[in-house]
Amino acid sequence: MESHKRRKLDLTGRDPEDDEITQTSTSSTSISKSMVLDTRRSISPPIRKRSSAPQGLFQNSGEIPFSVEEASHLIEKEASPEQVSNIPTVSSFSPIETPTTLITSPVRLISVEDLPDTLNVNTISLRDILGNPLIKECWVFNFLIDVDFVMSQFDEDIRNSVQVKIVHGSWRKEDSNKIRIDEAAGRYPNVQAITAYMPEAYGTHHSKMIVLFRHDDRAEVVIFTANMIAGDWRMCQAVWKSPPLPLQTSGYDEQADSSLSLLGIGARFKHDLLAYLRKYETRTKSLVSTLSQHDFSSVRAALVASTPGKQNLRRLDPDTDTLWGWPAIQRVLSNIPMASLNPHIVIQISSVASIGEKWASNTFFDALSSSATSKDAKKKRSKFSIVFPTPDEIRRSIDGYSSGGSIHMKTQSPAQTKQLAYLKPMLCHWAGDAELQASESSSSMTMSPANIRLAGRRRAAPHIKTYVRFADSSMTRIDWALMTSANLSTQAWGTAANEADEVRICSYEIGVVVWPALWDDGIEDGAQMVPVFGKDTPDLSEENETGGEGAVEGIKTKVGWRMPYDLPLVPYGKNEQPWCATMPCEEPDWAGRSWPGFERS
Repeated sequence: MESHKRRKLDLTGRDPEDDEITQTSTSSTSISKSMVLDTRRSISPPIRKRSSAPQGLFQNSGEIPFSVEEASHLIEKEASPEQVSNIPTVSSFSPIETPTTLITSPVRLISVEDLPDTLNVNTISLRDILGNPLIKECWVFNFLIDVDFVMSQFDEDIRNSVQVKIVHGSWRKEDSNKIRIDEAAGRYPNVQAITAYMPEAYGTHHSKMIVLFRHDDRAEVVIFTANMIAGDWRMCQAVWKSPPLPLQTSGYDEQADSSLSLLGIGARFKHDLLAYLRKYETRTKSLVSTLSQHDFSSVRAALVASTPGKQNLRRLDPDTDTLWGWPAIQRVLSNIPMASLNPHIVIQISSVASIGEKWASNTFFDALSSSATSKDAKKKRSKFSIVFPTPDEIRRSIDGYSSGGSIHMKTQSPAQTKQLAYLKPMLCHWAGDAELQASESSSSMTMSPANIRLAGRRRAAPHIKTYVRFADSSMTRIDWALMTSANLSTQAWGTAANEADEVRICSYEIGVVVWPALWDDGIEDGAQMVPVFGKDTPDLSEENETGGEGAVEGIKTKVGWRMPYDLPLVPYGKNEQPWCATMPCEEPDWAGRSWPGFERS
């Protein structure tokens, strides 16, 4: 497959992806046409319609690392005859008679080269992000960074002129990551390596973000889950990309903006993002100055980030001060109502640290259970599930055991064994398609092919991190969804508050939260968020995506959330264990390789 296609500009020099997709409506006295709005496009530029021809089922775009027999087995597993006719393809955004406005998923999955084209519909590549020849300056924030890989993604016409800032957290002189970055940056006169301010000895610079400035005076903020190394872009990852941000009109005064207390609007997002960038101190002074000149009013999301250090919750005003870690997500979720009293929160991560049952239950899960539900309503702890791959799922992934080097849950020491016993009832499969898995599972749901909603990422090992609250047991409606760099750890989310109400965080993390009310235009219950599979736009049909006890009649707007894993979830069987990178695996992966296991620490 041709993974890096150069983006073409029209004669005005505009990027065609800046335009919003929409349809006109009929008068209020007749049935209105549907509107398909792309959340990745600016609200202000001229509107136009885009279409794309559908692609054939499982059209192969690259060599898949499986035998013919295995490939046939996978196709059989991926889609039953009942589902083949419903495999999503990119269809024309032509008007459809309906009163519902459809909103594309605000988060996109990345394109994975070794998957067929039919499983890469509406996906995005790093070249799509960095390949615009209008880019003049680029700030890259990440944990692992291959400078040569990053530079190869820019348009060749600007590769030697675009000003690139590489921000990483490897501060020790002997650190191999720092040595590699410094040596590579030295080969490019337009690349500057910057070491982040790292006040915590056990912290990491784990945030994954790109900030772009363009020659047309627009900026873009891109938040995602992948390291800037080639191998990570062969795994399942996700990307949130802001609309192009024009320069702020003169006369705007943030201090006088009363809307800063409103979460999910552009002004608050900008306020919190600049607060995050200021934590790097003088290293990002020029970035803060330039980005502060741009208008974020088209952004519909809340920023949830972590920065190293202590925060005293008693001294902070959440209306004006930016909170970090679990207090930040708790504050956002406290403003989002629950659609039902039976919520189900699914945590899908690529690493689980030593967290302790007390912190998980009394601090983090409590924070995720927060909502704007009336105080008079009975407070009920949400049901929790954790999606994490098994050794079998790593073995059968595109890169086999090599993918497992980026996925971590230690299970060997007595403390780790105790933690696993606590987490085990919550653990669910990433792929959920192993032989006899359904019968071994403790799930009571019949796992027939007809009722499986396919995300198309079973063979792409998960490095993505998502936290989603489903409103109903059938998981057809979403209260809120978070995409972030943060895994399940106290280093990322912060310790429990001490007696002085202080929370300590070790690492840098960044993510975005979205919820349906951001698109309801002031109409109570006017929008609904639904999981979408294999594409970014929800269906008009109510029966597949908005049924169940959480459904609301008369929805005017339906927002998609692109799912990285299949539904329904498949819980671990009695004898199944999560993947542990420090544990050797003698059974070969699809390429015939065994896994020696990382050294235990």
